[in-house]
Order: sequence, then structure tokens, then C-alpha cells
Amino acid sequence: MGWRMKELKRSRTDRMVAGVCGGIGEYLGIDPNVIRLVWVVVTVFTVGTGILAYLLAWLVIPEEAPLETGTGSADTTPDIGMPTGAGTTIEIEPDRNR
Repeated sequence: MGWRMKELKRSRTDRMVAGVCGGIGEYLGIDPNVIRLVWVVVTVFTVGTGILAYLLAWLVIPEEAPLETGTGSADTTPDIGMPTGAGTTIEIEPDRNR
């Protein structure tokens, strides 16, 4: 009813190479650095098998969707916000009438 099943996705924001460890960390609710450390230990003790597992995970785990930004308009031109220092932001949009 109100819950969604978690999906394993490669992270776009917390990545060192391909976002595999970041995505696994987000999925499990663990700091991705712990996942990276475990991955390094496994790779060292299995004489490189962890590298093969990482490459396989890179191919199999889908990347998360890009973050939505902007005002929701169909125009892909980014809005430029300039802080005024008084707690307000001035939005500047390009002239679309030219």
C-alpha cells in the first residue's frame, strides 16, 4: 500500500569507479566505504576474483536514474540562481522571445 520494494542500483552520486559499492551500500543501509573495504579484502585474499566480481556487477546492476533538476519545463536550459545575501535568490532565465 504505502511501501516500495528497494531496488539495487549503481549510485550516480557516491561512486569511485562505477558506483557499484555506493549502490550496494545504499541498498543495504551501510556506509559504502565499508563495502569498498570488504571488496578490497576479498580481492586480495582471492587473488583478484573480486575484480572479476566488480566488473560483473558493473554489467549486471543498472545505474540509478538521473536526478531531476529545474522547474519542470520542457526547456533543458538550466536556471541560474544568484544568492543576494539576504536569504533570497534571484532567478535569471534566458530570453526565449528571440
